[in-house]
This record gives sequence, C-alpha cells and structure tokens, in this order.
Amino acid sequence: MPENQQYIEAFRGSFTSALRWHNLDDLWDTLKNQADDGWYLYAVGETPPETPVNREQLLKFIDEIDVLLREEHDEDYCGIVYSDHPPEPSFIKIYDPNNLGVSCGYSDNPPLPGNRKRWWQKLFG
Repeated sequence: MPENQQYIEAFRGSFTSALRWHNLDDLWDTLKNQADDGWYLYAVGETPPETPVNREQLLKFIDEIDVLLREEHDEDYCGIVYSDHPPEPSFIKIYDPNNLGVSCGYSDNPPLPGNRKRWWQKLFG
C-alpha cells in the first residue's frame, strides 16, 4: 500500500478527543514519556515533511503548541486535539480553534486539522 494511502487510512481512523484540558495534559505527559525520534509534524497546506523530528524537537513542539492552543481556544474545555490511542498515541490531530467547521460531528469529508497559516507560523517558521 502506498505511504500516502496508509496516511489517509490512519487519518480517517478512529480518534478520541482530549475533551478537557486535564485530558490534554495527560496526553502531553504520555507523549513526553514515550517520545522518540519517529514523529512527523505536519501543518495542513505546507509541504509534508520527509523526515521525522527528533525527541527534542517533539518536546519543544508539545510545549509551544500547548501554549498556543490555550491562548487561541479560550474555552473551559479543550476538544480540539484528538489521538488515535491515548494510552499509546501514534497519530494526533490538532484542529485550528478558529476554524472548527464540523470537526466534532460526522462528515464523509471531515476538515483537515489546522489550515490557517498564521496559526502555525510560530511553530513551523
């Protein structure tokens, strides 16, 4: 199966929301404890990465995206970060808090997470 098809199937798979901020804290803690050099960071609309980030880059991303999410999503709940398997995540989607569309509902063509360039520019330069 081509890599892009594997990605699409994983993207359309089952995900669990970090509904509350403490759920997001738990997800970040899990990632930090299990982090390795195998994660790809991709902002929709940008050129897909050819190589994964190292552990240090991933940890920096987690810290920076957490601050950005809490600033941009001024709610008492999170609900915009999804993981394929919270105890051992291998795929995480982060939705742009100002462009949610139908991210919480069902759709045959769900929106891609985060496509507002300004929102990601702090993290991807």
